[in-house]
Amino acid sequence: MKRKRKDRPGGLSYLEKFGRTVFEGPFAQGQGDEPPEVAEIRLAILDQVREKSYRLGGKKVFPFNVVHIHVRGIEDSRAATFTGRFFRSYFEQELRSSLDRAECRYPEDLGVDVHVARELPAPGEQWVWVEVESQDRPAAAPRRTAKLIVVEGNANAPEIALSKARTNIGRTVDVYRSEGMIRRNDLVFTEDTEINRTVSREHAHIVYDKSAGEYRLFNDRWYQRDKGGAQACGTWIVRDGLSQEVHRTARGTKLESGDEIHFGKAVARFQIK
Repeated sequence: MKRKRKDRPGGLSYLEKFGRTVFEGPFAQGQGDEPPEVAEIRLAILDQVREKSYRLGGKKVFPFNVVHIHVRGIEDSRAATFTGRFFRSYFEQELRSSLDRAECRYPEDLGVDVHVARELPAPGEQWVWVEVESQDRPAAAPRRTAKLIVVEGNANAPEIALSKARTNIGRTVDVYRSEGMIRRNDLVFTEDTEINRTVSREHAHIVYDKSAGEYRLFNDRWYQRDKGGAQACGTWIVRDGLSQEVHRTARGTKLESGDEIHFGKAVARFQIK
């Protein structure tokens, strides 16, 4: 499961190289069964996390905000490397990426702890295993009011307040499928103009996450993710002069005040009051 960097064709990322060096070093010194390589360890961790996910209301959910990763066979001299910030960040990045690809919702404050033991596993025991838990979170801060201000395109209103739990953006007010109406958009680009025609019927929505106290943008369009870049994606953010594509994921993308949101060629500015 090698991850290649675009800026280094054919090469492993720094995290991957670091992981192989640290993982294979201590494990190779063990006795008995041949220990797994870093890719197998990563896959084992991700598989165990996915097994602890479940469906709720038609969506995949991983409700735990702390993942404990236990690894056996680590010498004392290397223990600090595994339990340090670098490896925690490495595994957290892998977990989040895996859950995103599976379109599985998970807590924004998902974190990882790594625990190591010097002892080698007995026959039949695992080298690596995962435990999960939900820790109490601080009380959510009061909701900050926000709004969308239309910058490009002709919408049903020049601006709208984001006062609902979910705000839908699209081309038509009511969206119908064979089974009937499935959605009503709040910010609507109905007028037949060149800009408005780039907005999909079900283009995007914004949700207020109470637990994290933040607004998140979700792309609702169907498209081939590997073709056409931002134009095919159809939804992206311009922040501090840099463009960021917003792909279809279960988590969405956190919005910051001043973000310029592009729905095709239509543009709205996100602003927190």
